[in-house]
Amino acid sequence: MSQVYDIEKLAKRAMRDHGLEPDFPVEVLREVDRIDRPASPLSHASDLRHFKWCSIDNDDSRDLDQLTYAEIDQKGNRVLWVAIADVDGLVPKLSPTDQHAEVNTTSVYIPGKMFPMLPEKLSTNLTSLNPQVERSAIVVQMTLDNQSQQLSSSIFPAIVYNHAQLTYNDIGEWLAEGNGQYAPPSELIPSLQIQHQAAQLMKAKRFEMGALTLETNEPLPLLHNDRVVGLEPAQHNLAHELIENFMIAANSTIARFMESKRIPSLRRVVKTPRNWPRIVEVAALHGEKLPVTPDSKALNAFLIRMKESSPETFCDLSLVIIKLLGSGEYVVSRPGHKPEGHFGLSIMEYTHATAPNRRYPDIITQRQLKAELTGKKNPYATGELEQLASHCTMQEDAASKVERQMRKTVSAMVLQDRIGDLFEGIVTGVSDRGTWARISDPLVEGMIVDQFFGLQVGDRVTLKLVSLDIPRGFIDFAVVKRH
Repeated sequence: MSQVYDIEKLAKRAMRDHGLEPDFPVEVLREVDRIDRPASPLSHASDLRHFKWCSIDNDDSRDLDQLTYAEIDQKGNRVLWVAIADVDGLVPKLSPTDQHAEVNTTSVYIPGKMFPMLPEKLSTNLTSLNPQVERSAIVVQMTLDNQSQQLSSSIFPAIVYNHAQLTYNDIGEWLAEGNGQYAPPSELIPSLQIQHQAAQLMKAKRFEMGALTLETNEPLPLLHNDRVVGLEPAQHNLAHELIENFMIAANSTIARFMESKRIPSLRRVVKTPRNWPRIVEVAALHGEKLPVTPDSKALNAFLIRMKESSPETFCDLSLVIIKLLGSGEYVVSRPGHKPEGHFGLSIMEYTHATAPNRRYPDIITQRQLKAELTGKKNPYATGELEQLASHCTMQEDAASKVERQMRKTVSAMVLQDRIGDLFEGIVTGVSDRGTWARISDPLVEGMIVDQFFGLQVGDRVTLKLVSLDIPRGFIDFAVVKRH
């Protein structure tokens, strides 16, 4: 009989093991208890409540960081707006709540639960852009021509009103089919259609510049009465693409604004991959040739061909490439210095600013923006930013490890009764710490603990499940056959 585990208790232990704090200190709770209203708008905030703003997020999201809106101007250009929640208005620098947020630097998402960076009274209420309420926000306005070239942009404080909380699943289906069981409120349809068209143009422009076509299908747990009963792959649709492209555009616009004002700022970068030779080898295994030096356009062309020719295995290939590209990190961009770029997005100017309820770097950037917009002194010295960049990178990596461990814990629960079974898999990681592989049915990743010598990322193997450690999320395989 399968053993039952308390996922929340296991997650708290994992967070503490990785230097994260799952519970809010009493001084934070006392401070937040005294807050009884949303942030007041800045004195020169624009009143944009009449715009048909909406949020698009996961079905269960309650920490709404951004709203979007779009229209066509008199010249036929697309004018896009992104409103970002004013979190700094209620979480001032060096307050107890801010100091705790700086510890974790991010919300942590585990199956069936979230450990928020900010107390839920803030993140899901007073600092969230909830439907049918007025909120203070920082707005990014961008005007694009029919070739998705940005003609102009501006950043300013505003008062906004969320007319509808929409979900990726509903809007994605509606955008794909134009009909079906769900339709958004009629007054939002013109804006949503323009947003979708703009997002697809921006996507095409980014891919033309070398942004990478990548898809993953990380498994989502199926829960029944708080028990894991199975796994299903996450779905990615046109609504996800809409928000992704709007947020990339807004974050890039903010980064350029900071550069133009000569403000040292945090950037999110994925450096040119050191594992490029292995990426070349992976392409060769598929009969493709890549340049000997890193080239994002050539890599993306290869990925597109693979998606078209082998759609059923493209997610496996994407995961291999993502692992070989390496993780992102925060760095400080100094005025007058050439910024480091984001290899995966193929853009030179990119920050994190659009999710201040969930990520601490976004609060840092928001404070700098508000200081610039109101003529105040930059609240962060360059040396302080350097320390924060390193800390945020370390803590986000720790959060990712916790989330990955808990996904494996849930996966191990699903596999409890399958010790000794055989699975087809693909090698997803090789390092001094071990060799990993992912199987597809169910969609689970584990460590190869026997017969792993000589394996490379991307190799296909037949695996035998040999052991499980559910609390620690350990799933161990042995290689039965190499293909």
